Amino acid sequence: MTPKKIALLAGGAVIIFVVILAGASSTYVVNPGHRGVEVTLGKVSQGFKPEGFGFKLPFITIIVPQLIRQQTEKMRANCYSSDLQQVEIDVRVLYRVPQSSVVTVFRDYTGAPFEALIKPRVAEAINEITALRTAEVIVQRREEVKSRALESARRKVGDVLVIEDVVLENINLTKSLENAIEAKMVQEQEAARARFAQQQAEIEANTAVIKARGEAESINLRGKALRENPSVLELQIVEHWDGITPLVVGPGATGANMMLPLGDFAPTTAKEMAP
Repeated sequence: MTPKKIALLAGGAVIIFVVILAGASSTYVVNPGHRGVEVTLGKVSQGFKPEGFGFKLPFITIIVPQLIRQQTEKMRANCYSSDLQQVEIDVRVLYRVPQSSVVTVFRDYTGAPFEALIKPRVAEAINEITALRTAEVIVQRREEVKSRALESARRKVGDVLVIEDVVLENINLTKSLENAIEAKMVQEQEAARARFAQQQAEIEANTAVIKARGEAESINLRGKALRENPSVLELQIVEHWDGITPLVVGPGATGANMMLPLGDFAPTTAKEMAP
């Protein structure tokens, strides 16, 4: 084989290799949950590439994937309360990069979005909220602290990123402050129990007074009725008769001698009735 043919074969092999390499570098794939940022010779395109397969200029254009799924990061906020107590709060932040901000975040901010944009603003928001409340209130109203911190952090971040939620996992105080708050809560619970017991005693006393008044009024009414109509007593005797022992009630009889057993006076045989 002549040197000319060898050179032609080598040149053809190089051309084929370049074509294959160009073909391979002219395509891209953006995975689900990502968006692609197109960079051509150092210049960032204004639009993003959606997920899926696509073509690009070989060698001079690259597609940089950017995650747009919701992400979770943890951080610790060191702050002070209004009574100058040190408070450490363990925070979990849920956030995502909206696809409308994919190019802006890639072009204008360095580092991870959480470290560059979210973490310092969330810490600033929590410090502002806790500085207006005592340590005890921060512990007792953590949901209020959380909601106000979330609202403030969202204003500070703006539309560049979306903060889905801020979770205050742990609020850590100094040991002496924890003991003082616990002792105060115990005293408040004991005072609440004492107030409840006092209220119960007052209710029972009022109930007893009302019951006694009712009984006294009932006795007065019954006495008045007997004085005005003595026959009421005879009616009560009839109503309470059990039907077992016959009784003879004398007309107009009163007191203990008004009721006489029939068996003590009536003759039981004909012999006893004979003269």
